[in-house]
Amino acid sequence: MNTYTTLDPSQLDPKTVHQHLLSAVVPRPICFASTIDAKGNINLSPFSFFNVFSSNPPILIFSPSRSGRDNSLKHTLTNVMEVDEVVINIIDHPMVEQMSLSSTPYKKGVNEFVKSGLTPLQSTRVIPPRVGEAPIAFECKVQKTIPLGENPGAGNLVIAEVLLMHFQDRCLNSDGTLAIQKINWVARMGGSWYAQIRPEALFQIPKPNSNIGIGVDQLPQSVQNSIVLTGNNLGRLGNLDRLPTQAEINQMKQSDRLSPILSNPKISDRINQLHQIAQQELAQKKDFEALTILLVSDQID
Repeated sequence: MNTYTTLDPSQLDPKTVHQHLLSAVVPRPICFASTIDAKGNINLSPFSFFNVFSSNPPILIFSPSRSGRDNSLKHTLTNVMEVDEVVINIIDHPMVEQMSLSSTPYKKGVNEFVKSGLTPLQSTRVIPPRVGEAPIAFECKVQKTIPLGENPGAGNLVIAEVLLMHFQDRCLNSDGTLAIQKINWVARMGGSWYAQIRPEALFQIPKPNSNIGIGVDQLPQSVQNSIVLTGNNLGRLGNLDRLPTQAEINQMKQSDRLSPILSNPKISDRINQLHQIAQQELAQKKDFEALTILLVSDQID
């Protein structure tokens, strides 16, 4: 049984709340925002309070927080209030140190493109430049900003509609889809920690069926309470849209693979071995075969 420490944010200092939230809600994508003020001063700064919230219309939202030191507003926020445009650049690992450098609290008017050594490229539909090194960039019109508070650390939602999307050709498959495994993604963790999303870290999970899955609750109790199967295994089984028929179970019982196991005189050993085989089938994406084997084990007496 898990034990918990429960914390009430209202009883903690803001810095502690900030640290807990940013270390727990991870990994977070990074919005590398380029903006410009009414006088033409360019700013470039990263924000990890960021995500996509709509595809039609295409909406990205990021949140520049008030300074925890002096409660001042970020230059990015004041810029989009003056010129309601932003380019949201997506970073990859080869530029992560330059991105980090750009987060330095330089004085108003200092161009972080220059400080970080990154290349400004002229945008097509908005005034702020995009980052030439970024594998992906979104030219956006800022619809509105929504302040979430007036105290240090309070966020300010910047709701940005995507007008144009730029993808480096190296990031696309031949059919025009994004080549997820070809981009050296970076995500924000807590404190000074980041995550590098390498191809070997990626995995796929079958999406829920268009035909509604049976759910874990429809699995036999012996399967739900298995000492072999994991929660992920059960979730995969619950995604199947039907249980095997008795005829399919009987056919599986006769298979050469299961016969030696079923001849074991010890029932608990038989069940555990069948569950282990079912787990191996799941690893090979033979989900229905796995469930059929598990139902064979459920009928052992």
